[in-house]
Amino acid sequence: MATGSNIRTFFNGQWHDGDVPVMRAADHGSWLGSTVFDGARSVNGLTPDLRAHCDRVNNSARALMVTPTVSVDEMLAIVHEGLSAYPKDAAVYIRPMYWAINGDVTAIVPQPEETGFAICLEAIPMAPESASLTLTRTRFRRPVMEDAVVNAKAGCLYPNNARMLTEARSKGFSNALVADAMGNVAETATANIFMVRDGVVMTPVPNGTFLAGITRARHIQNLRADGIEVVETVLSFGDFHAADEVFATGNMNKITPVTAFDDTQYQVGPIARRARSLYWDWASSEG
Repeated sequence: MATGSNIRTFFNGQWHDGDVPVMRAADHGSWLGSTVFDGARSVNGLTPDLRAHCDRVNNSARALMVTPTVSVDEMLAIVHEGLSAYPKDAAVYIRPMYWAINGDVTAIVPQPEETGFAICLEAIPMAPESASLTLTRTRFRRPVMEDAVVNAKAGCLYPNNARMLTEARSKGFSNALVADAMGNVAETATANIFMVRDGVVMTPVPNGTFLAGITRARHIQNLRADGIEVVETVLSFGDFHAADEVFATGNMNKITPVTAFDDTQYQVGPIARRARSLYWDWASSEG
């Protein structure tokens, strides 16, 4: 890896140092938004659930009618080859991505004969364990399948998340607690959400309006195996105001406690601490 470079890009069959241009102006993905990606992590030589993330980017491509061209096993091998250039203790964000190249005669429907593919590796430190979020409500909501490809990790969905974050930050909060189309809590603008009340962990039931994350599923599995009750259910904003503790989960930082939702304050609780411990114990055992 070039001295001073923290980014590597796999494109056109080989690794390159730096942030390499990969998309042309006339590519379908450039001007019609047929881009999908996924995000995984390498931390201290561990790559938790990397296979699941590689599998999901292929599924996301299919959801946008983009033809995936790299198998999961091939993707895993490429990622590990790229990671070999980083120090073992580096924290690296792993982004495999696809985009369509050509459309049909109306330039709308992606065509299968050519698909763009790249992997971006970027050294991004994990947030410290002391990191936390503050949440507020936003007027923007999660879409439904009838209006958007909510079953994919698609780039075209993220401007809506950016609007949520911008509104929340303008009000002095770091993130937004977001409603689904029915007005129930779905997730934050950047991660899945959990709350705890009387020792029971609760999280919004997947209802087709948000991506139920790979890291979310791993925390649920770990907590249940540890004897902690986890319930997927319909949750209101009032439920979160009445919670004993709240935490967000996602691939970037795995778990982040929430210390405020509007005027409701929370302490960093024992379940969030336990979930973090269980996660890294599991990751180390998987190797």
